[in-house]
Amino acid sequence: MYIGIDIGGTAIKIGLVDNEGNIVYKKQIDTKAQRGYSEIEKDIISLIKSLLNIAEDNGSRVKSIGIGIPGIADPEGNKVIYCTNLGWTNVPLGENLKKEFDIPIYIENDATVAGIAESIKGVTKGYKNSIFITLGTGVGGGIIIDGKVYSGVHGIGSEIGHMIVGENFYDCNCGNNGCLETFSSATAVIKYAKKLIEEEQCETTLLEKVNNDLMKLNSKIIFDSAKEGDQLANKVVDRMVRYLGIGITNLINVLDPDVIAIGGGVSKAGDFLLEKVRKEVSKYVLFKEVKHAEIFLAELGNDAGIIGAALLSEYK
Repeated sequence: MYIGIDIGGTAIKIGLVDNEGNIVYKKQIDTKAQRGYSEIEKDIISLIKSLLNIAEDNGSRVKSIGIGIPGIADPEGNKVIYCTNLGWTNVPLGENLKKEFDIPIYIENDATVAGIAESIKGVTKGYKNSIFITLGTGVGGGIIIDGKVYSGVHGIGSEIGHMIVGENFYDCNCGNNGCLETFSSATAVIKYAKKLIEEEQCETTLLEKVNNDLMKLNSKIIFDSAKEGDQLANKVVDRMVRYLGIGITNLINVLDPDVIAIGGGVSKAGDFLLEKVRKEVSKYVLFKEVKHAEIFLAELGNDAGIIGAALLSEYK
């Protein structure tokens, strides 16, 4: 049995997971990030203790504890180096948990653990080399090479969203300009749509759909409008897909994976998005006569973070 913890900006999810990636028990509490790191750590310790008791009552032994975070950890899993959503910098989460529990502790980026979950029970199952890209508020990624997580020497090896793909009209939160995240995240899609609306570049029904309140505009409305043929919405989507296609092509040309899975909130645009991405990538890949990585939509939903975190030890 394994314990998986998915720490998010709004909720902390924890579960007991078996060897096949099935969740046998799960629990969720509010993160309440404004309380600060120390209080959240206390909650995590309390949750782990409760699940260890449940496992023991059922005659099971917990082999390891894995944690997914919306940030980066050091390669040893002792410290969370950076976690914007929670306001953490160099916090000793792994270090403190290792003192508290005599069980191996592993910490990874949340997109990476979601990618592991897809490898266990989802669309990339059966492939040794896969890339998971999550399109949400930002753009995240997880890379698995020869069945093992690739995080790089310093723990930042799968920061796909910060691949530079072109110049943009606004900077990324990381301080650079041209990051994939500034073109292909939900945030980027909304920003560009607002820019075009304010500049009155194309005809659109978007304003009508949000009752002239651009604060209500979201990526789902934009993609739904694009499907309906809205000129401005399609311009926004085409730009987003162009740069996502460039980013994915770069990954294929450098890493040559078996498969790439796209998840996150934006992926709910479904086949409309998928077919556009596949077409865009086909324009740029090297050696077009050679078979390249297949691109699919991720299959797992909200439980991916728990499953992937739980079995993180098997991918290290």
